[in-house]
Amino acid sequence: MKKYWQILKKYKSGLILTPFLVLIPVISDTIQPYLMGKIVDNGVMTSDLSYIARYGTYMIIISLVGLAVNIWNVYVSAHISIGFGTDLRTKLFNKIQTFSFPDIDKFSTSSLITRLTNDITRIQQVILMATRIMLRAPLMLIMAVFFVIKTNAQLALILAAAIPILALFIYIVLKKGFPYFVKVQDKIDSLNAVVRENLINIRVVKSFVREDYEINKFNVKSDELRDIVIRASNIIVTLFPLMQLVLNCSIIAILWFGGLRVMNGNIQVGELISFLNYIMQVLMSLMLLSMVIMTFARASASSDRVLEVLDTEPSLTDTLEGATEKNKIEHGTIEFRNVSFRYGNAEENALCDINFSIKEGETVAIAGATGSAKTTMVQLIPRLYDVTEGKILVDGRNVKDYSLDELHEKIEMVLQKNELFTGTIIDNIKWGNPDATYEEVVEAAKAAQAHDFIMSFPENYQTFLGRGGVNVSGGQKQRICIAMALLRKPKILILDDSTSAVDTETEMKVRQNLNMLLERTTVIIITQRISTMHSSDKVIILENGEINSMGTPNELMENSDMYREIYNSQQIA
Repeated sequence: MKKYWQILKKYKSGLILTPFLVLIPVISDTIQPYLMGKIVDNGVMTSDLSYIARYGTYMIIISLVGLAVNIWNVYVSAHISIGFGTDLRTKLFNKIQTFSFPDIDKFSTSSLITRLTNDITRIQQVILMATRIMLRAPLMLIMAVFFVIKTNAQLALILAAAIPILALFIYIVLKKGFPYFVKVQDKIDSLNAVVRENLINIRVVKSFVREDYEINKFNVKSDELRDIVIRASNIIVTLFPLMQLVLNCSIIAILWFGGLRVMNGNIQVGELISFLNYIMQVLMSLMLLSMVIMTFARASASSDRVLEVLDTEPSLTDTLEGATEKNKIEHGTIEFRNVSFRYGNAEENALCDINFSIKEGETVAIAGATGSAKTTMVQLIPRLYDVTEGKILVDGRNVKDYSLDELHEKIEMVLQKNELFTGTIIDNIKWGNPDATYEEVVEAAKAAQAHDFIMSFPENYQTFLGRGGVNVSGGQKQRICIAMALLRKPKILILDDSTSAVDTETEMKVRQNLNMLLERTTVIIITQRISTMHSSDKVIILENGEINSMGTPNELMENSDMYREIYNSQQIA
């Protein structure tokens, strides 16, 4: 609750005002049956029209005041709840931005999306109810009970018998229903995961004509969500008929015993009418209160999920040395010393005892079979993951002694699977440097061999890209992403098979332009192309997370069977 209060205190004035805005309509509603009873006993029964008109006017005025204040309360409570939901969603999103790759892996993308949307919406609804019904129900209950006892203490005993029964029903329903509320949110996560995966890979689904399979997978998850929601709903809806039964039995008892007292002359007709109205208010208040409690119970499951994210400390943060931000990357030399790495709770290392060094300005190619941990190894350099054993040095200093901002600013990584953002081409390239001039953008695009195809579009650099860059080819995506990286002018550039979708000639031109534009930049290229390896200063070949061989292309031609195998497999007979 402390984290929520940090947001809610922004709306402190509204929260202070809300109880008064609720109290006035409650007073207005609870005084109406009292006035109605007066009109019946002293006006209708005596045929006194002036009395009826006078008290009827009072009732109208009080109703209008209550209505006006209630409208004011609706505005204030909506402002608080919507503002709180927006601020909490922003806080949660900002928290996610601090997460490292392991943290994202822990929660999963689909779960984080659910927490940002569905879970926060539920919490927002609780805030809305808290500023309206949660205050209104107990206040009306207290006021109505007061008038019930004041009107007729003996008939009030019927109410005293009904309330414990209602409380028991509420307790039983909540105890059985709460576990289902948690399961509902988990099933929403699972459904979102299927939908997200399908939409991202829709082209693959269409290409392999697997629509029926995907529909069946979606239906399974959708049916699971439906079933758990039905179970939770059945428990909830059971409460209201039971409460309605108690309510009707109470009214019948009051009419029976109250009618007898009217016939005996112990109470007047107006008193009985007002008493019935107060009983209705009491029982309706209890029903509203039970609804609030159930909403709180459902939201508490969502709250736990949101707080789980907010309470998670990023697994990768600046060390005490790195937080000083005094260490800067000037040259781009890299050294791996006895580095091993293991993912999460995996039983085996993905990388074992890696040792090598790269000089400033060198171009190093990394090769190896699929699953040999090439990408894993390069992700350790900018601390996207932390090593399990050993250390990585950049410019002779442990990467942990640099701030994360410094590492991510001076070490640029272009992935094989490139995702662009919705917006223009120039906006995407400027992700590398938002302050870059148009001329600098064009220079980077030319170096990445992207300028010509960009200029072929009718709107050139202002061409709008759909989500993920759906309206450009894979090779064009890769070249835009390379231009984005070049615009930053990093000290270390890592290309993770990021030219796999372009032809060999274009790749060679990109490589030549890299050497000219980033003359002193250290370049690491993950590749399967022998032409790229053969033109590099050094080649590192990985096998099962270990270095199989390492050296210049000529050295490996002489002493590396794996390198010769790669070379021979790509020669044209």
